[in-house]
Amino acid sequence: MAESQASLKKRGSQMFELLRSHYPDAKCSLHFRNPFELIVATVLSAQCTDARVNQVTPKLFEKYPDAPAMARAKKSELEALIHSTGFYRNKAASLLKLSQALVEQHSGEVPRDLEALTALRGVGRKTANVVLGTAFGIPGVVVDTHVGRLARRLGFSRNKDATKVEFDLMKVFPKENWTALNHLWIDHGRAICQARKPLCDDCFLSELCPRVDLA
Repeated sequence: MAESQASLKKRGSQMFELLRSHYPDAKCSLHFRNPFELIVATVLSAQCTDARVNQVTPKLFEKYPDAPAMARAKKSELEALIHSTGFYRNKAASLLKLSQALVEQHSGEVPRDLEALTALRGVGRKTANVVLGTAFGIPGVVVDTHVGRLARRLGFSRNKDATKVEFDLMKVFPKENWTALNHLWIDHGRAICQARKPLCDDCFLSELCPRVDLA
């Protein structure tokens, strides 16, 4: 029997409070000083750890501190700087096109609008919601691998498509908690609810978790 929406919301609220008490310092682990640096770092984080991205971005932003500077970059030089993040050719092309679009269409500034963000090269809903929530304080549900996995295991979504998971979570959790939820679930996914071997016996959410999709 499917869990009612009211039950999902109640369980979600209880989980949220437990997560917040266990991870009081949960926040975006990418290092950035402004929205441009965050959007670039988030593009680089695809199929790469945040720790690796944080090793790469200081030199990258020293050479290309803003969209106008990066828009003028040579692709080969960008590739060399971001090589260790993987898929560096595609990422370099995306960063060039993204920066050029910011200059040509947005006066070099990162827009505060989901539709405008997702129109940029290399920016999907996940990256757009990271930027909106973390840089601008505009709530959005970020569905990365951790959030998608936890959404299914904790019984809040049966979908594997990230956009469908995003909308499932939007129905359960209040808007003011969306950005914090992202950071809390990412921390929990790294610490406890790991992909290959979740530490269920050590999990403080065990009494609220249906433990689904653990295969």
